[in-house]
Amino acid sequence: MNVNTKSTLKDLQAAESKLLVQTYERYPLLFVSGEGVHLRDEHGNDYLDLLSGIGVCALGYNHPAITRAIAEQTPQLLHTSNLFYHRGTTELALRLTEMTGLDRVFFCNSGTEAWEAALKLARAHAGRLRAEGRQLGTRFLALEHSFHGRTMGSVATTHKLKYREPFAPVMPDVEFVAFNDVAALRAAFSTEVCAIVMEPLQGEGGINPVSQEFLRAARELCDSTGALLILDEIQSGMGRTGKWCAYQHYGIQPDVTTLAKPMAGGIPIGAMLCTEEAARAFTPGMHGTTFGGNPLACAVAIAVIDEIKHAKLLDHVISTGDYFRMRLQELQQKYPAIIEVRGMGLMIGVELDSEPLAKAIHAGMMERRILINRTHETVLRFLPPFVITAEHVDQTIAALNELLLLHTPSNLLHSTSLAGEPIHG
Repeated sequence: MNVNTKSTLKDLQAAESKLLVQTYERYPLLFVSGEGVHLRDEHGNDYLDLLSGIGVCALGYNHPAITRAIAEQTPQLLHTSNLFYHRGTTELALRLTEMTGLDRVFFCNSGTEAWEAALKLARAHAGRLRAEGRQLGTRFLALEHSFHGRTMGSVATTHKLKYREPFAPVMPDVEFVAFNDVAALRAAFSTEVCAIVMEPLQGEGGINPVSQEFLRAARELCDSTGALLILDEIQSGMGRTGKWCAYQHYGIQPDVTTLAKPMAGGIPIGAMLCTEEAARAFTPGMHGTTFGGNPLACAVAIAVIDEIKHAKLLDHVISTGDYFRMRLQELQQKYPAIIEVRGMGLMIGVELDSEPLAKAIHAGMMERRILINRTHETVLRFLPPFVITAEHVDQTIAALNELLLLHTPSNLLHSTSLAGEPIHG
């Protein structure tokens, strides 16, 4: 078996089938480089990437701010361990606390590690309150359709059975509440609950935003007992919705939040942020990480944040996201198969009326060299780089229109066309 830099897709498929644990069903594409919002395959074909590594490559590919940060930091220092200081952790923590409104940061390597830290903090916080004579239990209230990661604690708070059942018994004392059902949340809550945990904008679950009423009720319930409100911003945070965190659209502050995916543009890093009060539950030795907050990851994350600010990309995310949803809603007016267009900023879902149609559209987009993915069976998920333009949106809409027209019987079409652009069969 000979695998090298000139190996073809067929070579790699054969090698991986023998060498790798089979945890992924990969698409038959071999990418070798990227530039801006495009990935290039082994044959030199460019693909418009509207998935950005599942929300990771916020600045796209080969961005000079990232390549410069890597080049400058690499010859200086890659790793020291958390037994010693380096400047990057403080510089990055200052930026993150300013962005989120929270007080303290724990750095790690991924979203699921950040979420694991948040769950441990909630249990430790409840234990500290019990030691002070207050009544607080160990239960978590999570939401239906949630996804929080793959580690044992994270998967225990993830709703879909296929993620939990193979590893049962997972962490106990987790109850799932119907999404956006305030009455169900109130009925499930008690002093036995140490935390209410949720994504303000569900990703894997189908791009579902929580309601203002539901998030406000969760905040009030937690305040009534001292339980923690923990918001998972791993996919929706770092500017994806047009604000640094999705919860900032609601004007409701959590006790704990988690960040990861786009933070360092592809270099692994995660962060759990919390209030001063919550942070008191952790003392030296209670939690840790070998690689978390290493100098390289911190340097790149600082560069990403500074570039988002310098290029005013939050404003761009809002304006381009609004335009994207408007164009998708124009498609919805023509095609009844589109049930709903939803999301915030550049985190967008299009729900279709059947799984076969969603699969066909997903496959057709890939054939047209546009990368998206399908989640929750029937939802097309769009997580493009923040640097996407209106021209890329128009290219996407044209491809979707062509595919929907191909897969929709003529008697089910509405007699409308896309605003400003006639629809051609």
